[in-house]
Formats: sequence, structure tokens, C-alpha cells
Amino acid sequence: MRVYLDNAATTPLDKAVVEAMLPYMTEHFGNPSSIHSFGSKVRAAIEQARKKVATLLNTSPSEIFFTSGGTEADNTALRCAIETYEIKHLISSPLEHHAVSHTLEDLARCYQINYSLLKVDSKGNINLDELETLLQKNPNSLVSLMHGNNEIGNLNDLAVLGDLCEKYQAYFHSDTVQTVGHFPLDLQKLKVHSIAGAAHKFHGPKGVGFMYIKNDKKLKPFITGGSQERNMRGGTENVYGIVGLAKALELAVGEMEAHRQHITALKTYMKQRLAETFDNIQFNGESGNVSNSLYTVLNVSFPPSEDNDMLLFNLDIHKIAASGGSACSSGSSVGSHVLAAIGASKDRANVRFSFSKYNTQEEIDYVVSKLAALYKVESVAV
Repeated sequence: MRVYLDNAATTPLDKAVVEAMLPYMTEHFGNPSSIHSFGSKVRAAIEQARKKVATLLNTSPSEIFFTSGGTEADNTALRCAIETYEIKHLISSPLEHHAVSHTLEDLARCYQINYSLLKVDSKGNINLDELETLLQKNPNSLVSLMHGNNEIGNLNDLAVLGDLCEKYQAYFHSDTVQTVGHFPLDLQKLKVHSIAGAAHKFHGPKGVGFMYIKNDKKLKPFITGGSQERNMRGGTENVYGIVGLAKALELAVGEMEAHRQHITALKTYMKQRLAETFDNIQFNGESGNVSNSLYTVLNVSFPPSEDNDMLLFNLDIHKIAASGGSACSSGSSVGSHVLAAIGASKDRANVRFSFSKYNTQEEIDYVVSKLAALYKVESVAV
């Protein structure tokens, strides 16, 4: 059996998405900036996709801009907001994806801007009182806090954060890469100025994403050299990627509740099976809090063992895909910055299992049985 439990890194492409993309890989190949019929046909597909994404997020098509993915969307929002609004102070947390944290570090250095990181508790929760104090003391701040953490599953309340930022007239950006397509996002109601999304996190293609930029908080462009995306992003559009993104988001939003119930049941089942099998199992962050975390993520802390360093490798031998942290840091020898920030024990093996609509209970049983064999404990019969 082959089991893929690394869906927070990327999800399998939905067959319906492939079918939607194929005509724009073959038959409809024109450049969308060309004025002839070959180009206008493709231009229409991009604008239909933009309208679809906007409708699904309850916003205007004029506020949706397609990008190469979540990282570009984060970079654009953060870099261009600082330049456009002459931001004087940056506020974030030590748990952000590197697309945000590395960008803010670079901006703080280049622009000589003060940069504050909110403290987090042992579960990875931020202190809202500390955030308000920083906003009170630092006018014209930019706040960047993710909606859902890709490693430990913690959720931030965007409505509460948006109200605080509005109260102190701060620019508010949120990396929503892990929650777009998995949680309802009503951009008419949320007081957020920009968000980021990536198609491959909700069964769409890699290499394409989008950013939302609120109409009354327009930004200067990040990539220049063309008038594409209403002068916000130069370069010929990834047409079939954009079509695939819109189709994938349409499917994800339309089937969201059914997928949530299915995946939540799998996460609950795996948590229960692990607790029955291991005497000293723990769950990092809020990922073990099934009712208040990303239902797609379970970050498991296994008991100390001399074989812990080889756990992911041994799982891979058994054809089980999981992760020790963010996939974007997989080439680094440095451990997870998220787990370090919450003080996770280095003596324990910390593994992120992340689920999708395609996973099954049979797969969970297989994974738990292999984990039990690796740790030489008896797996509880089911």
C-alpha cells in the first residue's frame, strides 16, 4: 500500500481540474494579450476564472490578481504595502511561513524598519493583548499573521485580528494558503487588506496562485514589464494554471462541508488510534484540538527513541509520505522554526501527517500498524 499523508505540502490534482485545463494546453493556445481571436478566447477564460474566484470568496474580480503561487502573493503584498504606504513598523509571529518571515526580515533590514514578533505560548497561540499594545505604540504598522499554520494547525481569528488592525489603522495581510478552499472566507466581511492563495493546496495545479488586494488599499506592482493583471503583474499569464485554479476552488468550496466531515473523521480516528497504541504520544500546537485547528493537519510528537532520526526515512521505506515540517524548508539542515518557537522537545520525533479528501480509514490503519512495528509496540486491533 502507498499512503500519501503530506497534503499540507501539496495535494493530488483532481481529475476534473485536469479536464478543465487540457483545452488550454492544446486547442486554445493563444497569448491572452493578443488582439486576434486566438488571444481573445484565452483572455475570456482568464477573466471568467477571475470572476469565479471572486464570487467564491465574495469579493470583486477587480480585487483578484493571479500569481505564480502563495510565495509570490505574500511577497507582493508585503513588499508593495511597505513601499506604497511608507510603513514604519512590522508585526508578525515566529510561526509564519518563510514566505512571510524571510520577506519581513529582509524588508526590516532594507528599509530600517522596526520588526516585532509576538510571543507565543507552548501551544503556539499568540497574545492579542500584546498585539494591541504594539499597535497602540506604533502607528502606521503592518501586521502579517497567517490564518492557519501549515505545521501545527493553529488557527487565528481573522475577524478579531481585522477589527484590531482597523482600530489602529494598520495594514493587515494574512497568509491564507492553508485555508483557502478548506474554510469559508467572506472577503466582504473580513477586514483584511490582502491575502494569499495557492492552487496546489486544494487539488489544483502547482505554479499558480492568487492574491486579494482590497480596492481601497491598492498597491504598487511588484513585477513590472507588462500590463498584465491590470498593470499589477507583468508577464504572460499561466493560462491553464489559472483555469485549473478556478476549477479546483469551485470544487473545493462546493464540496467543502463534505470534505471537512470526511477529513475530520480521519484525523480524529488517527489521533485515537495513536493514543491507544503509544503510552506517551503528544500532539504539537493545537493540531490535537480537532474542533479548533486545521482539520487537515495532525502534528504528532512520538516518544524518545534512538531510531527517531530515521523515522521519516523508515516511513518512506514503507511507502508512507509524511513530513517533519514545512516542505519549503525540506532542503535545509535547520529544524522546524515553528516547533522551535513553541519549545518542542528535540528528544522526540515530530511528524506532520496531513490529510485530503482522497485518504481513507484503511490507510490510517496501515500507517499506525507500521508506526507500531517501528517502535516495537503492539498495535491495538481494530
